[in-house]
Amino acid sequence: MAFQKISTQAIIALKDALSNIYWRKKDLRKFVELTIENSTIVSTIDWQEQLKQESVSILIDRMVARPDIFRNDLLRLFQETSNFNDFSHLDYFDKDGSLKRRAKETVNKLKNQTKGYFDAIDQLRIAEAKREENIQIVKTNMYFSQKLDELKAVFFEIAINSDKQKRGFQLEKLLNELFLLFELSVKSSFKISGEQIDGAFTFDGTDFLLEAKWQKNLIPASDLYSFGGKITNKLKNTLGLFISIDGFSKEGIENNNPITKQMILMDGEDLMMIFDGRIGLSEMLLIKRQHASQTGEIFYKLR
Repeated sequence: MAFQKISTQAIIALKDALSNIYWRKKDLRKFVELTIENSTIVSTIDWQEQLKQESVSILIDRMVARPDIFRNDLLRLFQETSNFNDFSHLDYFDKDGSLKRRAKETVNKLKNQTKGYFDAIDQLRIAEAKREENIQIVKTNMYFSQKLDELKAVFFEIAINSDKQKRGFQLEKLLNELFLLFELSVKSSFKISGEQIDGAFTFDGTDFLLEAKWQKNLIPASDLYSFGGKITNKLKNTLGLFISIDGFSKEGIENNNPITKQMILMDGEDLMMIFDGRIGLSEMLLIKRQHASQTGEIFYKLR
């Protein structure tokens, strides 16, 4: 069909359906990026400050205004959205079922508006073949985001817990789940002794010892020396990751003792960046290790 034959009602129905098939703006954005070919237009839209409906409306209006560039992409969005039939990802946010009902209604309305539009468009059959693959990618991203939200909620619960022993067990479980989420090979499960957690994992072909503490005082240099001694007793290429939720003393960070040069440090703000989805755990470890190798600084603040 010619582009101009798409009715105004169909455009409105597309905007409405896109605004409702996903709850999170970042999930909707990923869906659009995976559906259209000229995906750079997505980055020209403000997905943070604007309402989801506003971002969608601006995106579609810009695509409609340039049929010479976005004709096929707009048709792909019509087809992919009108064929949308799995709304299980809304269960996490849908307490009374209203989100699912609204999403299904808007998609059905879009189907009625676009019935028969795509029968003669061969290139859209390629998009149909890729649809399931793209949806699975979006689902994976949503699951990952939801798990991070759950872990962040646990982190906040730990922060207000005055029971040191219970807080330690909560932190142990939290770190185990975080490392498993990022598919880091945990050699021995993180175990708690008092306020201290010990464990081991493998990252990028290197074995790491883990030590984690959540205490009111900043971690002194003596604790880092003690941890360095544990690392020294292992195989030559073993490194260490020391996590202190409340941070490290200036003396500990700036000391030049060789025994501390085989570890990297993380604090609570680092963990919060991961929970917020601003950076992955693996990426953070890689950046911190590279910085330590290049500068000798064992504590690198990414924020």
